[in-house]
Amino acid sequence: MPPLSFRELQSQLLPEWGREHDGNGADFDLLMLPSLSVDPAELQLITGVHHYEERQLFSLIRLRDPGVRIVYVTSKLLPDLVVDAVLELLPGVPTSHARRRLHLFDTDDASSRPLTEKLLERPALLSRIRALLRPGRSFIACYVVTALEKRLSELLQVPLLGTDPALSHWGSKAGSRELFQRCGVPHPPGSPLAHNLDDLAEATADLWEAHPDLEQCVVKLNEGLSGQGNARLDLTPLELGDCSGAERRQRLRSAMEHLPMPAPQWRELVGQQGALVEAWLQGGAELSSPSVQGTIHPGGAVEMLSTHEQILGGASGQTYLGCRFPAADPYRLELMEHGRTVGTALAAEGALERYAIDFIARRFGDHWDLQAIEVNLRQGGTTHPTMALRAITTGELNPGSGDFLAPTGQALHYMASDNVSDPALRGLLPVDLIDLVAEANLHYDPARLRGSVFHLLGCLSEFGKLGMTCIGRSTAEAEAVYEATSAQLISRARQLRGG
Repeated sequence: MPPLSFRELQSQLLPEWGREHDGNGADFDLLMLPSLSVDPAELQLITGVHHYEERQLFSLIRLRDPGVRIVYVTSKLLPDLVVDAVLELLPGVPTSHARRRLHLFDTDDASSRPLTEKLLERPALLSRIRALLRPGRSFIACYVVTALEKRLSELLQVPLLGTDPALSHWGSKAGSRELFQRCGVPHPPGSPLAHNLDDLAEATADLWEAHPDLEQCVVKLNEGLSGQGNARLDLTPLELGDCSGAERRQRLRSAMEHLPMPAPQWRELVGQQGALVEAWLQGGAELSSPSVQGTIHPGGAVEMLSTHEQILGGASGQTYLGCRFPAADPYRLELMEHGRTVGTALAAEGALERYAIDFIARRFGDHWDLQAIEVNLRQGGTTHPTMALRAITTGELNPGSGDFLAPTGQALHYMASDNVSDPALRGLLPVDLIDLVAEANLHYDPARLRGSVFHLLGCLSEFGKLGMTCIGRSTAEAEAVYEATSAQLISRARQLRGG
């Protein structure tokens, strides 16, 4: 019998496999592949990025179903303490029982290449993994689906729960704008794709001439990640209204040479993937950057998972640093409505699993104006905090309010980041962090419904950096937990150093 194609394999996926905790006797094997299969140039901009494979450890929430087994693969072997720190958070299942159903593998390769690429080079390791996966009862989940993951699925003959890379256009900047237009979701004025700086200057001139009150715009690489492919361009100093069309284009072309794009080789990337320009939204009494997350189950059902307020920073002000859950009440339900509309359109195209939509929100009087910015067809920076909340509380999202409710009915909030860093944290081992957390009583307490959950422990010793999700019963309490946890960790780390 000839091997099945990627599409044929995906037809074997069952709807219940997409639900994090089915509660109905789920019985399957999950191969979790947290490979960051994205542009290496953009990954180089993230401190300690080779440890980010740990973020998907919160997918171990699936082990709450006693019939589920997970095979988790990483580049380097995960310390037992890092794994057990997650397993011990799962309520309703003994850690020892969950551990027996978890199988850890690694490629023993810490290079910056994607994990999937390393795995494909190791046929013996693949054979050991294949032997563990039950035919017809197994699937693959991953951070993002590229040609590498597609090849692995076909090689193992195991279906992959994720969007076929043939549909990646809908997760690009140009595809996002096309999708918003089709769905009637408001979005900023912008341009088509350009593949060189001359055409990009021309597109910017066209955009300004259509909107001569535009003071700033943002140039976006078509496949930029987490804001690392965005650069703001201030148009006011160029005095575009005081010159001819030809001079206007010449001034813009000169300005393109000095864009503060984070990726150093961004000019080459413009040629490879294209870039577009959008109006930089200004005005309003308040400005925020919310997002909405959903998932598309096998069979096409769309489920809304969360809304967030994104915390952005970096040189361009567009780099993702962290988030608050949930998004602000005045526009939370509108976010979810737009998210469901776009998710339904993506499902019709054949997309699967997680997607997210980023917005800009501006307040004019009592009205909030929402403008969609981009679609992401992958897991993202908000995925693992949401998984962490679900894992430790057994709660669920209320679709009528957008609140996440604990079993008691109490709404829960969190503030999360992958970028808690300080020189004093360098040299700490994961066991040192666990000790500090226990001594300071910073861990999540299910009785009080507040506290912190940690991740990226592998970044600690080398980079003085870790991630955490800080939970409380209100936005203010979650922020207070975050600030107190950060301050106490850094203070105690300095004490250990004698500072």
